[in-house]
Amino acid sequence: MTNVVVVESPAKAKTINKYLGKDYTVLASYGHVRDLPPKDGSVRPDDSFSMDWQVDDRAKKRLDDIAKAVKGADHLFLATDPDREGEAISWHVEEVLREKKVLDGVDVKRVVFNEITKSAILEAMKHPRELDADLIEAYLARRALDYLVGFTLSPVLWRKLPGSKSAGRVQSVALRLICEREAEIEVFRPQEYWSVEVGFAKETGEKFRTRLTHLGGEKLDKFGIPNEAAAKAAVEAIKAREFTVASVEKKQVRRHPSPPFTTSTLQQEASRKLRFSATQTLRTAQRLYEGADIGGETVGLITYMRTDSFSMAGEAIAGARRLIDNDFGKDYLPDSPRAYRTKAKNAQEAHEAIRPTDMWRRPKQMAQYLERDQLALYELIWQRAIACQMESVVLDQVAVDLASGDDTVRLRATGSVIVFDGFYKVYHEGRDEDSGADAKGDGDKGDDDEQGKILPPLAENEAVARGDIVPDQHFTQPPPRFTEASLVKRLEELGIGRPSTYASIIQVLQDRTYVTLEQRRFMPEDRGRVVTAFLESFFRQYVEYDFTADLENKLDDISGGRIEWKSVLREFWAAFSKAIEKASEFRIRDVVDALDEDLGPHFFPDVDPKTGEVNEDPRKCPACDDGRLGLRLGKFGAFIGCSNYPECKHTRRLAIAGTGADGAGEVAADKELGKDTASGETVWMKDGRFGPYIQLGEVKEIEEETKTGKKKIKKEKPKSVSIPKGKDLAEIDLEYALELLALPRDVGPHPEDGEMIIAGLGRYGPYIKHKSTYKSIEADELFSIGLNRAVALLLEAPKRGANAALKTLGDHPEDSKPVTVHSGRFGPYIKHGKVNASLPKGVEPDGITLDQAIPLLNARKERMSAKTGGKAAPKKAAAKKKAPKKTAKPKAAAKKKAS
Repeated sequence: MTNVVVVESPAKAKTINKYLGKDYTVLASYGHVRDLPPKDGSVRPDDSFSMDWQVDDRAKKRLDDIAKAVKGADHLFLATDPDREGEAISWHVEEVLREKKVLDGVDVKRVVFNEITKSAILEAMKHPRELDADLIEAYLARRALDYLVGFTLSPVLWRKLPGSKSAGRVQSVALRLICEREAEIEVFRPQEYWSVEVGFAKETGEKFRTRLTHLGGEKLDKFGIPNEAAAKAAVEAIKAREFTVASVEKKQVRRHPSPPFTTSTLQQEASRKLRFSATQTLRTAQRLYEGADIGGETVGLITYMRTDSFSMAGEAIAGARRLIDNDFGKDYLPDSPRAYRTKAKNAQEAHEAIRPTDMWRRPKQMAQYLERDQLALYELIWQRAIACQMESVVLDQVAVDLASGDDTVRLRATGSVIVFDGFYKVYHEGRDEDSGADAKGDGDKGDDDEQGKILPPLAENEAVARGDIVPDQHFTQPPPRFTEASLVKRLEELGIGRPSTYASIIQVLQDRTYVTLEQRRFMPEDRGRVVTAFLESFFRQYVEYDFTADLENKLDDISGGRIEWKSVLREFWAAFSKAIEKASEFRIRDVVDALDEDLGPHFFPDVDPKTGEVNEDPRKCPACDDGRLGLRLGKFGAFIGCSNYPECKHTRRLAIAGTGADGAGEVAADKELGKDTASGETVWMKDGRFGPYIQLGEVKEIEEETKTGKKKIKKEKPKSVSIPKGKDLAEIDLEYALELLALPRDVGPHPEDGEMIIAGLGRYGPYIKHKSTYKSIEADELFSIGLNRAVALLLEAPKRGANAALKTLGDHPEDSKPVTVHSGRFGPYIKHGKVNASLPKGVEPDGITLDQAIPLLNARKERMSAKTGGKAAPKKAAAKKKAPKKTAKPKAAAKKKAS
């Protein structure tokens, strides 16, 4: 009897093949094998939402191998992942094999398992089932929706908002979250308030500290002491009084452990504690799920990592309880197992939380088998799974109120002591970094802030001696920008996206340069803000949080068999297609006006963001008397320009005047730096759409005579050069400007061949060049680099056309070909086959890993495919062909048309 088993990855195939033995052939599909072609018409709403599917070029060989193995086989087991995407891959594989006509007489079954262990695999093989039609239809609906939004909304975006990139159904909503948070920060105005802390001592000399809570018989709220004068008055009121203990309140509280990890909570905690991105977390978890070689046998170390479920299998809970009893003692073991209820309406179709497959595989024992990132994530998963079955933490909390004799002034001291550490023995849950309630990071202190603060024994009516009185000034802080952890948490709270989508949502926003990650927090780029403003102005319903969450719930209902999938598509498309038609009628002027109104407070703030000074007229053009600044749209996107164009040609980048993304600032108005003694021309510092630059002289009008003897005026543009990124504009003087205008400069002859080495400033920044070899340099080396330093740097640069790898990251999981790091003219990049992907800003070649490289390569492939529609790009020359001349139609053709 011949049996063929299909899984996603070769690592998974290799492990399962060992478990099943020689009667089974286990092959890998290498993920999805086909998708909708990236061109218009792949989903046809008018044809009952029929879809065209295209087999991936890389998957053709894999499918041929599977088809060859299936021929003559008795059984085909589709054993892809136990979620919606896994069901879809199995469906695609079966459909392609049916098209190849190799399934006649073959029994096709679906097999699912939640962990890759021998017992789990063998048990799953005993219980095969049919493909789940509901899950497949949920996948089809989701894929169709994403396609219809992307391929109908994005062209509108490109036409009405030049320079923009594509818009996604869920990504646009996530972008709105980030942009709205930034808008909150911009309009935030800090509010001053004060607190007063007072030291006291018992007669025995034991000291403790209190905080003022009541003044003048009234309870103080956060802003009860608004300024220094009020604080001084409070200090005087305290000084004038004696205090005794008014009340002592003691209580014992229990803190319970958090449930085991789901996909989103794992991504959040890995971001907080390990500083992993959402993508890195999932990729590392995938490797732990697929297994590690332990004692000559490959074993899956964790259960499936895409899940919304909190439940754990009974044998896993029993294993955790035995380990707790063995390692920590009976005091740490609850009387009965803990059960956690999943809040998600439809828990991602996978049946368990993320947990170790064997609780007795302690992290210390696994250290010798795992890479650093794998071990760190495994330890986190193991700790959470064990802690969730441990006893609660017990704390003694004490609150002591002191009162003056007339009871007009009251102070409070609090303390909290751990009586029993419970699950803290193993695990403390991380918390999102917050900006705090005030500029000093203080605020309302919770249990964690007071934990470990022990108060001396105090009794009611006990007299205490007052010590120092410390008034402290605070300022409220704006809401913090989203981290990856807090963004995933917020998306989950709103019901937007699902566990398998959070990582891709975040990655797409970064790939499209709609947002940047600075100090682990998301900041919207101005391009992202413009796109969000456009969508909110003209497609508001489709970026509403409730609408997106409701659509996600309907997709869940499809997977649960509660609603018909095409009815969801029909309802969505009926309204969305009308919105697209209406959008095509918008004039560019309407778009500009809407964006200008929406983003005006951002780009033209009433208060200068650097100096804090009030801008009396933030839209006044600095280059002319009566011009007004506003948003403009050009060939390369949005920019800020003057209303008096073309008489006034003042423009600046799409940014707030006086600020810059690189910290260099911007030129508020054209600045005259002085005269060039050689030419007599004026040297200017200006700011254009692409950043600040130096210009020598002005545009000259030169009269020329044409071949026919007519006179015409030709405009000669002045010489200009960009200012290197990061250069402080305040430091630029005439001498530096003239040096820039004189570039490129000779550094010196190369000692080997005498060819001149030059230093220059190109599109991608400062560089040195020898023949065809380029090497990037720092901006401050542009005028100071010497011959010896230049020769040494050029030795590090690969010669043009050379393909020497700086390092090999490992084999790509799809085809086992190497992924390598290279240094190019425009910076470091990674390479896999014919695909090259630049390293993101701030990522060093020495620090990148294979897990980080693969998403970059995949994103690059998608962009290449999107640009060419899945085909080779047509040559530019083809577009320049002249249109054929019109000719008379043949009579036969005319008669046919008439008939």
